[in-house]
Amino acid sequence: MSDPVRTVLAHSPELMVVRFAFKAGDRGALHSHPHVQSTYVRSGRYRFTMDGREFEVGPSDAFVIPSGAEHGCLCLEEGELIDSFTPRRDDFL
Repeated sequence: MSDPVRTVLAHSPELMVVRFAFKAGDRGALHSHPHVQSTYVRSGRYRFTMDGREFEVGPSDAFVIPSGAEHGCLCLEEGELIDSFTPRRDDFL
């Protein structure tokens, strides 16, 4: 198990787009942040936890994570997530 590989694709002060490449078994640790996040599943399968609720997603699924919501995921099948953050996550630069 390892951390996903993060690649910043585009950013401005108001918006950031990031690709996360996961291998099966990789985890996105539970965390929260003040940014609103939109996640698009480009490929793979994932089990997400958001504010104590679990759900699974696969290719072409998308959802929004509100500001301050605790969330994380487990990669079930290798793939990529495309995340957008508003405002930009300066900690990713």
